[in-house]
Amino acid sequence: MQYSYAILIGYFQPQANQASLMPIASIFTEFFKLGCMSFGGPAAHMSYFHRRFVDEIRWVEARDYAELMALCQFLPGPASSQMGMAIGYRRAGVSGSLAAFFGFTLPSALLMLVAGLWLAQAEMNEITNAALHGLKLLAVAVVADAVVKLYATACPDRPRQGIALLTAAAVWLWPGMAAQLAAIALAAMIGALRPIEASPQRGSSQTLSRLGFLFLAVFVSLLLLLPWLDAEGKLAVFDAFYRAGALVFGGGHVVLPLLDAQPLIRDGMSEDTFLAGYSLAQAVPGPMFSFAAYLGSALDGSLLSGLVALVAIFLPGWLLLMAILPIWARLRQNPRLAGALAWVVAATVGLLLAALYTPVFVSAVTGPAAMAIVVFLWALLRLARLPLWGVVIIAPLAGLALTELGMA
Repeated sequence: MQYSYAILIGYFQPQANQASLMPIASIFTEFFKLGCMSFGGPAAHMSYFHRRFVDEIRWVEARDYAELMALCQFLPGPASSQMGMAIGYRRAGVSGSLAAFFGFTLPSALLMLVAGLWLAQAEMNEITNAALHGLKLLAVAVVADAVVKLYATACPDRPRQGIALLTAAAVWLWPGMAAQLAAIALAAMIGALRPIEASPQRGSSQTLSRLGFLFLAVFVSLLLLLPWLDAEGKLAVFDAFYRAGALVFGGGHVVLPLLDAQPLIRDGMSEDTFLAGYSLAQAVPGPMFSFAAYLGSALDGSLLSGLVALVAIFLPGWLLLMAILPIWARLRQNPRLAGALAWVVAATVGLLLAALYTPVFVSAVTGPAAMAIVVFLWALLRLARLPLWGVVIIAPLAGLALTELGMA
């Protein structure tokens, strides 16, 4: 009985951090603020997290952050949201991961739920487009800053610098998820052949416990059994969105074609309604997976359907993360796994570099004036050290100025 209780406490309060647990409210507040200002998609979200939790309040060390980022790239689901969950878990266990998830997702989820209930067509006027353009330019500055910092910490030698650059080149030449997964797999194989001494373990680690097996069992059971259940209504909605969340790697825009292909969604709404939500999902801050809240609520005008869809699409990624994170410190002590991880981290930096060019740079920088705004916003962040929320206010104004001067 005492052993089972110890396992349960270990999952809900990581042993290495019991002496410095953060209040759940503080975790929620930090991620809620980021959820209100994190524009630009998964690559930008990772950069916002790095700036806040590594550079500013130092909840996570740079090396740990890079390793967690690689882990989240390995797992299916929304990579940036999983990164937030992992940081929350490091501070306060499972409850901390949930606080991080709800805080980061709440702003965009509320907006998308309301839009779905009203079946909004998301028609953009000139002022709105200009303000959004400014926010896209801010995303370029933030992602570029993160690439430079992660490259310095995760690529300390020429072989790993090379794999990062080759990964970026491969993704540019062959866009799509296949090239990304192939690059990560190749990096892992090379790294496994170059074992390295793992960093000293901080605190204690756990073995995969009964609760860990339970998380994995729930993930697999839902994935395999839901299609066999002859269910209508909310369970059908849950099945469609759970399957999309369980089978997508990298998250963000990758999930959109999977959702569009779902018969429940394709038969339940018009293409115009779907595309209106797609446009709005790119305009709001926070995770792209909040698009599920729009689709669920737009299917039948039900708030409950929107909430079911939102929970279902995030659930598989959370279940896998909660199963792996408690044993992550132990796993990374294996020399071959440590070598594989080091090279995967370097390849992940290459993926971020590729994302910096497309879609972040390509979709935002339309000319020399726009590039000048990027440099200006980067200087505010890096040189003037303005808080991110302040630059978020300035960026839309810069976009409006570009439009007024005819330079957008």
